[in-house]
Amino acid sequence: MIEQRLSAKHYASMGILILAILLASIRPLELEAYLLHQAGTVFMISMLLVCLYKIGLNFLSFNLYILFLFVHVIAAHYLYSYVPYNQWIEQIFGFHLNEVMHWSRNMFDRFVHLAYGLLLYPIFYRLFHVWLPQQKPVVIFLLVIQFVVASSMIYEWLEWLIAIGLSPEEAENYNGQQGDSWDAHKDILLATLGAIFTGSLMLLQKSPPK
Repeated sequence: MIEQRLSAKHYASMGILILAILLASIRPLELEAYLLHQAGTVFMISMLLVCLYKIGLNFLSFNLYILFLFVHVIAAHYLYSYVPYNQWIEQIFGFHLNEVMHWSRNMFDRFVHLAYGLLLYPIFYRLFHVWLPQQKPVVIFLLVIQFVVASSMIYEWLEWLIAIGLSPEEAENYNGQQGDSWDAHKDILLATLGAIFTGSLMLLQKSPPK
């Protein structure tokens, strides 16, 4: 069901996110980089509310967007490259994920980019469906995939423009490149694959949000 106003359940979801932001603001790993990342959080929350009131969203799309921001807030606290997911997994499940997967770097940054496509596809679909109501679902699917690729690329550009104004250490902390010269390309690819996965599921269900 499409809704165009905040209700108690929306406030509950927003409240969880705000609590996460407050907790993440306690002794972040590097304050300046944290504030840069959280500026993006504020912008995305604003865009979510604009979309809700202007075009309407179903509650699932709203919560998937909130979930993405929740993941981003965790990453911002630890500067993406230092999220201790291995320690968390080892404490809960008893194994070291990086060793099992033969990863030599912290992969949380990659996970966030994958989540961008996976979790935000429904809200992007809604936007294109409202703008182009006569188009077939498969056409909107392709348009959303292109939008995810383009917006991911623009994000990488902005990240680069911010980084060139920082010291080498600050730039590395903000970018989370971890010495990989192909980092931006891989991030864009993962966002694209995430969007393709969610979009394919929605096409198979034949019940996109309206």
